[in-house]
Amino acid sequence: MAIVSAEKFVQAARDNGYAVGGFNTNNLEWTQAILRAAEAKKAPVLIQTSMGAAKYMGGYKLCKVLIETLVESMGITVPVAIHLDHGHYEDALECIEVGYTSIMFDGSHLPVEENLEKAKEVVAKAHAKGISVEAEVGTIGGEEDGIIGRGELAPIDDAKAMVETGIDFLAAGIGNIHGPYPANWEGLDLDHLKKLTEAVPGFPIVLHGGSGIPDDQIRAAIKLGVAKVNVNTECQIAFANATRKFAAEYEANEAEYDKKNSLTHVNS
Repeated sequence: MAIVSAEKFVQAARDNGYAVGGFNTNNLEWTQAILRAAEAKKAPVLIQTSMGAAKYMGGYKLCKVLIETLVESMGITVPVAIHLDHGHYEDALECIEVGYTSIMFDGSHLPVEENLEKAKEVVAKAHAKGISVEAEVGTIGGEEDGIIGRGELAPIDDAKAMVETGIDFLAAGIGNIHGPYPANWEGLDLDHLKKLTEAVPGFPIVLHGGSGIPDDQIRAAIKLGVAKVNVNTECQIAFANATRKFAAEYEANEAEYDKKNSLTHVNS
């Protein structure tokens, strides 16, 4: 299966009562691990780059080429979308030009009318090239590359207006946050999610901050209309723990100096 736009497989997930994963990558090994897991599960996947990760990795063009090359060299057969996560307006336009197959324009930090207007512009440019578009209303709690929110609930009217801009899937605040969840977190507001999905029937909703949400709440959210679940923090923790484990083993075996071996260990 070639690298594709995400709207068809995200909508298929919504129509059939399941969700697909959006996993952020931060380097070569991370990307390999995501692709390997998706292929093993025979599941479509969005490989996502945040603005900060793309800058760290050498820019959007390099990220796109990296993912394309790995899909080919690894013989990946499942649908893969190359997705911008939480992109500002200028970054969204850049990724459209570079050739990402899916983008998230995050204007949730802007006044509502400006967010809607810019979303319309992004949709027009992206859809002209067959690129799917995600947008956000009601900022997600925590911090994602400088976009900070308090996790407020997405206003229903704003969500309806955003869907009317022509986007393909909607990120909406329902009590979820980015990063580790605090001990006093009260959980997802499933009642609000129900009202949201009733207001935009059949439309795919994206759950950001998937790391740390109890499985039963994720399952309940999917039943109510969530069709894409984003995961980043959980992968970061796993990568960090594997790196620490290798470092400890390295101290006991100083003959092991080949970086390929160390990163292969972390990647597994």
